[in-house]
Amino acid sequence: MTLFHFGNCFALAYFPYFITYKCSGLSEYNAFWKCVQAGVTYLFVQLCKMLFLATFFPTWEGGIYDFIGEFMKASVDVADLVGLNLVMSRNAGKGEYKIMVAALGWATAELIMSRCIPLWVGARGIEFDWKYIQMSIDSNISLVHYIIASAQVWMITRYDLYHTFRPAVLLLMFLSVYKAFVMETFVHLCSLGSWTALLARAVVTGLLALSTLALYVAVVNAHS
Repeated sequence: MTLFHFGNCFALAYFPYFITYKCSGLSEYNAFWKCVQAGVTYLFVQLCKMLFLATFFPTWEGGIYDFIGEFMKASVDVADLVGLNLVMSRNAGKGEYKIMVAALGWATAELIMSRCIPLWVGARGIEFDWKYIQMSIDSNISLVHYIIASAQVWMITRYDLYHTFRPAVLLLMFLSVYKAFVMETFVHLCSLGSWTALLARAVVTGLLALSTLALYVAVVNAHS
């Protein structure tokens, strides 16, 4: 039974990434090693972020919620956008190809580093726990988030981007960077349950995805 539970969690977490790779056309471009390079860049960026946070922002321990401190910590996530831009700048091809390579490689690296061991150790435990199902669903939300972030970075770095689009792109980038901080603060203040918090994150990510998709289509059509 525990092996069956682990199999369900593993499939729920990893199969959407495989399906995205196959259905997005990346497999036709033999983009596997490009995604691996994006994953390596992710590891380097996360190492830099950890060193920066450990040096300048000590861990908050209980008591009054440190709103300013947590906001400053969330600001470090701008490094992810820099890393995604670095990955896309090293790949030649169409915009959608660059976006998917960067996003899929980045999200897969995060999935392996942050969720692989907990799923392997926890989901194979004696007792069933919903948190591993939630962790698997959350990995799919992260994939959508990084596709959104990659599309936003691609749009803002276009040298021919019309000035009318720039404020909207910057606003969406700001919301993407601080989405996790806003959700964490909202969950903390409202004392939401784990399923409610997961649903809220899925809804917010979905709204950002729709907004980014609409803006992406507008930018592409304006420059076609």
